[in-house]
Amino acid sequence: MKLYSDEELSEILDKPIFHQIGSVADRMGMECYVVGGYVRDLFLQRPSDDIDVVVVGSGIEVASELKKELGRKAHLSVFRNFGTAQVKMDDQEVEFVGARRESYQRDSRKPIVEDGTLEDDLNRRDFTINAMAICLNAKHFGKLVDPFNGLADLEDGIIATPLDPDITFSDDPLRMMRCIRFATQLDFQIEDVTFTALERMADRIKIVSAERISVELNKIIMSPHPSKGFVDLQRSGLLNFILPELAALDIVEQRNGRAHKNNFYHTLEVLENVVRKQSESASHSFQSSTPNAQLWLRWGALLHDIGKTKTKRWDNTIGWTFHNHNIVGANMTTQLFRRLKLPMGAEMHYVEKLVDLHMRPQAIADDIVTDSAVRRLLNDAGDDIDDLMTLCEADITSKNEVKKKIFLENFRMVREKLTDLKEKDYKRLLQPVIDGNEIMQLFNLKPSREVGTLKQCLKDAVLDNRVPNEHDALMQLLMTKARQMGLIDK
Repeated sequence: MKLYSDEELSEILDKPIFHQIGSVADRMGMECYVVGGYVRDLFLQRPSDDIDVVVVGSGIEVASELKKELGRKAHLSVFRNFGTAQVKMDDQEVEFVGARRESYQRDSRKPIVEDGTLEDDLNRRDFTINAMAICLNAKHFGKLVDPFNGLADLEDGIIATPLDPDITFSDDPLRMMRCIRFATQLDFQIEDVTFTALERMADRIKIVSAERISVELNKIIMSPHPSKGFVDLQRSGLLNFILPELAALDIVEQRNGRAHKNNFYHTLEVLENVVRKQSESASHSFQSSTPNAQLWLRWGALLHDIGKTKTKRWDNTIGWTFHNHNIVGANMTTQLFRRLKLPMGAEMHYVEKLVDLHMRPQAIADDIVTDSAVRRLLNDAGDDIDDLMTLCEADITSKNEVKKKIFLENFRMVREKLTDLKEKDYKRLLQPVIDGNEIMQLFNLKPSREVGTLKQCLKDAVLDNRVPNEHDALMQLLMTKARQMGLIDK
């Protein structure tokens, strides 16, 4: 962060667009200010091309006049229902709004809006660091307006609300998610009074749409250290309302002196390991075909153990068990995506696959790494195999360094075999050259269980490398199996 005087701010804002906006506002007799995130990021020295401008008067009128001045190179969009307008020019976007005051009804996030002063407009903002403004009018160009000491909070790394946090969060409960999101992205601390309000108001999040919650969750997940956000979500009680499956992992049970680990904090450690691996940008042989796989791999890490709460059992011989938690977790993933209105297409299937298969590489690495086991893993994981391996390596959080070293060495062997398969054109090797259509024609069958059984017989043989993936060898095996099934005479 860097502190600037008003004179230095004038120099930083000495760009044609800001002077043009100020000039138009001066001609129309209106005050105008650049506000919010642009001002915050200016002091944080973070690049920002999205500019928000508050006009004490009509933001739409100023935007319309600016468009006339800029001519054809600019594009104007007006949103009269919201009292806003947008001017786009090249890669620059400027949002205009009239200064306003807002009031809310308890059962809605939609405010009742009235014209207001700059003070009214800054009062309604979510956090002090977002409630700063810089004047664009010629007379006071570059002058900072900071009624809530947002600059001091920026310097101290504090997230606090301008007014009473109970009112701020009650009026718009999405601000609770934004509070934790900003603290996570910026690595700031939430002020004690503000955090206490989060705890009191957590149940208000129920009136916020799933889509808006998911947007904030994704931003937290894509932060440099997302675990910080999820700890705050859990501590505040918000996680119980938005991701109860994850919140339920924050428990340790003990019986006969034997306790299982806290799977909530284990999950966050796995998530951080995935983030670290992604930042290292290690290039591997396989690439996922899932859009924005970096985000969804982090979701896979976050959800990989959610089935453990439902599958936890006590066994007097071996202690706590979580048998089939991967299968249960995969089913829960589908339900969770539907509830949060997350994408139900390739993204959901990708995360579901990661949750379902996350135990497989570890099971292979825990035993002798055979070609057959690796072939089957690659067949089931497909193009997502490398992301699955990344998740499984991240899942090794044991404090036993000897055990950890053995697992990682075995995972290295699994990766080597996967690379060998890819070099040999694994898709061709893993798919039998005799397909279902040829089987149906050969035995005069319609789609049926018999066809599936024959196909699986061939596939198992190819995956186990018992026969070469060649037509004659597979045909001989097919005929033998068909005779056993009574489809042809013995």
